[in-house]
Amino acid sequence: MSEHPFRAAVAPLVAAMGGSLLEPEQAEADDVVLSWEGRPVVAVRLPRLSDSLDGILADLERRHGMPLADLDRKTKQSVVRNLEARGAFTLRHGVETVATALGVSRFTVYNYLNRE
Repeated sequence: MSEHPFRAAVAPLVAAMGGSLLEPEQAEADDVVLSWEGRPVVAVRLPRLSDSLDGILADLERRHGMPLADLDRKTKQSVVRNLEARGAFTLRHGVETVATALGVSRFTVYNYLNRE
């Protein structure tokens, strides 16, 4: 895949969303083809929602430099608030997935959600 400046510009955003970049001719029906000056440059394959949560959790681990389970309580509460704002708990099994990643119970995640 040639390195078009537009492709390079959108690559970090697509990576943060957990998506992948493809050649425009590889695009399938659900992919998004992005154009530059009227010509298709890159196709974006968006992740499934369940994969998105896993990607977000992996990104949070990278940002914190350690497994989420190793974070202190206050930081875990902040992570839960951030995930709530991003819609993580609207997904089926979202609370369970987050609880496992944080090394806490579902009850603890609900407590973090109910804290102001």
